[in-house]
Amino acid sequence: MSAPKVVAIDGPAGSGKSTLARGLARALGLPYVNTGLMYRALTADAIAHGVSPEDEDGLLALTSRSRFRLAGHDPRELQVEGSTAEALVDPTVERTVSAVAAQPRVRVWMRDAQRALGADGAVMEGRDIGSVVFPDARVKIYLEAHLDRRGDRRAEERAERVAREVAAALAARDERDARTNPFAPAPGADVIDTGDLDAARTLQAALELIGERAPELLR
Repeated sequence: MSAPKVVAIDGPAGSGKSTLARGLARALGLPYVNTGLMYRALTADAIAHGVSPEDEDGLLALTSRSRFRLAGHDPRELQVEGSTAEALVDPTVERTVSAVAAQPRVRVWMRDAQRALGADGAVMEGRDIGSVVFPDARVKIYLEAHLDRRGDRRAEERAERVAREVAAALAARDERDARTNPFAPAPGADVIDTGDLDAARTLQAALELIGERAPELLR
């Protein structure tokens, strides 16, 4: 069986994963799947229903309500039914999502849902796409950048005024996430340091890597 037409993108929050993934999806004509939104949606649902992030059985029961699909165009991308964009970036969700994502059976459920979404090919971003969800992905890219630069990006994305506070929040998020998935490139991943690259140059670097690793995706 040939490897799936999946480009896996990993890296810490604020490293530019979402911008790169959406740009690659457009360039390659593939769907874009931000797997972090799936965990955020479950987290928001848990908060709304008073389910503890440590209550694995309770969280699994909530997954029966989860509805994920690919919709739109240029690119087609993950749509979370029943959740608003504002709800998914709520500060309480931000603080809680790492604990939800740490539950092993929740991760297994998410893995299967993500494999279904990417079965026909996709640009997927997330912490374990290249190591667990699609370990045989055609291309694996790991983005890295200094914490201060990541804080600047996240501040711009979220219209925050104080980048220092955002950087501190990212550092706390890194610490929580690392308890579940230590920050490290997946086996076979290529590392791109985005610290001195804007979005266009990051996209160009990624396309050059794809040209070397899986040129068939560019056709």
